Amino acid sequence: MSCLAQIEDPRRAGYACRHDLQEIQAIAVCAVLCDMNSFEDMAFWAEHKVAWLKRFLKLKGGIPSHDTFNRVFRILDPRTFEDAFRRWVGGIVPAVGSGTLAVDGKTVRGSGDGNNGPIHVVSAFATDCGLVLGQQKVDGKSNEISAIPELLDALLIKGYLVSLDAMGCQNEIAAKILEKKADYLLAVKGNQPGLQSTLQERFGLAQRQALEQAGQYAQCTEQSHGRFVWQGFWVAPNAGDVDTARWPGCRMLGMVESLRKVGDKESEPERRYYISSRVLSAQAFASAVRAHWGIENNVHWMLDVNFREDAATVRKDNAADNLSRLKRIVLNLLKVETATASFGKVSLAKKRKLAAWDDGYRMAMLGITPDHDG
Repeated sequence: MSCLAQIEDPRRAGYACRHDLQEIQAIAVCAVLCDMNSFEDMAFWAEHKVAWLKRFLKLKGGIPSHDTFNRVFRILDPRTFEDAFRRWVGGIVPAVGSGTLAVDGKTVRGSGDGNNGPIHVVSAFATDCGLVLGQQKVDGKSNEISAIPELLDALLIKGYLVSLDAMGCQNEIAAKILEKKADYLLAVKGNQPGLQSTLQERFGLAQRQALEQAGQYAQCTEQSHGRFVWQGFWVAPNAGDVDTARWPGCRMLGMVESLRKVGDKESEPERRYYISSRVLSAQAFASAVRAHWGIENNVHWMLDVNFREDAATVRKDNAADNLSRLKRIVLNLLKVETATASFGKVSLAKKRKLAAWDDGYRMAMLGITPDHDG
């Protein structure tokens, strides 16, 4: 994690700091990798791993207390931490992307208190490689609409199909994605009533039947634990239906219809509409839509269940934002590791436990070697 060395120390200049900033961050990464989810956990883990940590850290000031972890991450500039995170990820993924880049927001529920609401974070998730490329905290005085362009501006998204839910269906965001040499796939709902009405007319029953006959249709089914889901996907070229002066580059329109059946109870049909700057086959459209939904399972669910992100109660200053980013760093580490390949499929939860138990595995994952005698 050499990128950590480039983060500026936020502590008062000239002040004799007992603990080195890079060492604090390195211990934090190691601890979170080893199934520790809070600042208290980090300090507790490090106290019991002093001998191992001294194989590659000097630790002249000993092990930081949980108050020190909390204080440092409270004042650490999230932008410099995020820049280091992006540089590291940039060394893993290709310069020109492929597949879908799902952009979606998540609320860290435990980070709120009586005076302030919980923080909300927008993440960009490359679905093909399974990595989070970056995140942006949503300003409490605005919403995702302003955070998304900031995130996209900071990332290399050339070649990706950037998918966003209805909140991101904005003219300016569509233009930003095209400017960055990528394509967009935007969900359309009631926040764009005119556009939604146009798509509802374009995908009426007769029109859908015609598209099916023309081969511009795909479907899929899933069945497990007494739950059956059917989904149909229709695509059509934008033949003047959507104004490209208002929605730049729009070349394709899409609709998804879903039906769910649990036991004997069947849901009403649910329809969702999309516009895209990339012409997709019905099957490619289905894959992109389903890939976007995957951010819930592969990022948000993982953070809540395996990293207990929603249970984290750090609230002051930048602590919640930086702790959230720290967990995404470790999530990426777990996604790219190959040491467990010979074991077959291993869950992220088990990888974290293995990292806690096995010093060699932990070091292999972190790419570190002892550089001094302690």
